[in-house]
Amino acid sequence: QVHLVESGGGLVQPGGSLRLSCAASGMIFSLYAMDWYRQTPGKQRELVATITAGRTTVYADSVKGRFTISRDNAKNTVYLQMNSLKPEDTAVYYCHTRYRLNDSWGQGTQVTVSS
Repeated sequence: QVHLVESGGGLVQPGGSLRLSCAASGMIFSLYAMDWYRQTPGKQRELVATITAGRTTVYADSVKGRFTISRDNAKNTVYLQMNSLKPEDTAVYYCHTRYRLNDSWGQGTQVTVSS
């Protein structure tokens, strides 16, 4: 049973920064790609960033140059560093992995960018 727990969300002003964390258990973490998604009301869940087991990274165009995904396999944790935040980044952010053909999701953490 894969269990993902996000943390680090909150309220920040435009231009500010946050670092989200996702702690994983129930899997050999180092062997699997990890993702960050986000979702706002009325919109489809959007893939924000991916990091593979080999540490290759992929970003949505909307966050390129501002967000950085990384992982610490010793801590079974994936991070999303978010800089230069904009109001349109406001969303619930979810950690995700595809483990043995099954999707696993965290509970989500709210990020609100507002003055």
